Amino acid sequence: MIRPFLALWLILLPGMAASDSLRIATYHADLRKKGPGLLLRDILKEDPQIVALAKVIFHAQPDVLALQGFDYDLQGHALAAFQAQLDQIGYPMPHSFAAAPNTGIDTGYDLDGDGRLAEPGDAQSFGKYTGQGGMAVLSRVPIGQVRNFSDQLWKDIPNPLLPKPEEDQLPAPDSLTVLRLSSVAHWDVELRPENAPAFHLLTFHANTPVFDGPADRNGRRNHDEVTFWAKYLDGVLSVPAPVAPVIIAGNANLDPVDGDGRHKAISELLTHPKLQDPTPQSAGGMVAADQNHQANPAFDTVDWPDGKPGNLRVSYVLPDARLQVTDSGVIWPTPDDPFAQTVETASRHRLVWVDIDF
Repeated sequence: MIRPFLALWLILLPGMAASDSLRIATYHADLRKKGPGLLLRDILKEDPQIVALAKVIFHAQPDVLALQGFDYDLQGHALAAFQAQLDQIGYPMPHSFAAAPNTGIDTGYDLDGDGRLAEPGDAQSFGKYTGQGGMAVLSRVPIGQVRNFSDQLWKDIPNPLLPKPEEDQLPAPDSLTVLRLSSVAHWDVELRPENAPAFHLLTFHANTPVFDGPADRNGRRNHDEVTFWAKYLDGVLSVPAPVAPVIIAGNANLDPVDGDGRHKAISELLTHPKLQDPTPQSAGGMVAADQNHQANPAFDTVDWPDGKPGNLRVSYVLPDARLQVTDSGVIWPTPDDPFAQTVETASRHRLVWVDIDF
């Protein structure tokens, strides 16, 4: 799937728009390495997974890409190296934003109840080191101002779905006084295309809704991470909602129908009056359908083992209702497609894209 104006893109200066149409994408890269610096090492040695990721991005041709599962380092070496790799294969994305995620930041509490402090399970979000499994935004158009909500305390959002102390069996109920809402991050990134109006990319990577106890701490947190954007758009937070159009792009770790989690959270976001759901789909997702799932498998965005929890729709691109959507899709070829092996090598997750006319 190469867009017709690719040749024109390649002769334009970086950041110039070829038309008033933009492709917005989200992609969970699944590059959560075991230690700091390993992602940069693997990029420089042209690790097959990372080479495949770059090929998928080239194939998809996004103008703006929200990237999850990409380790953060303070000076941005890994992200710069990946941008250089994209440039080498003929698809420069010269503009970028990244900030420290909440993964690996110690809370000072024994969150996992193992009697030890300052371990990966005691962080704001599970992480063997600060920055593991972070996020980034890559763009072919200039980036403007950024609102970073990652230090927002969970308890301070309107109507938080906090675990009840009497139900929470973890030995650190006081941790809710310092626990942040974002398991990774919530960012409002302004994009300023040269030939189109400015808009806001609202990107996030929510916590998994499983792997907890009867109090459903992870499920509750996932619910509130997903519904945070609805509260933002409704103007009920301490900061005003953006006036310019928005596009939500990220990984909610939540399917509207299948799998675990509080499905109502994502269902309400998909039907929010200020948003639209183009329901991007693929033929490959249909072929890989789980027999016991209820939702349309063509909408799925991740290839997890059958029943554990099986393929689900967890990555989303949701444009503002005021914007005109012209096309959408999920990069998930059928097994007989020569590109299928590249997609499988790149990530269990699939790149999701939506075309917008401004």
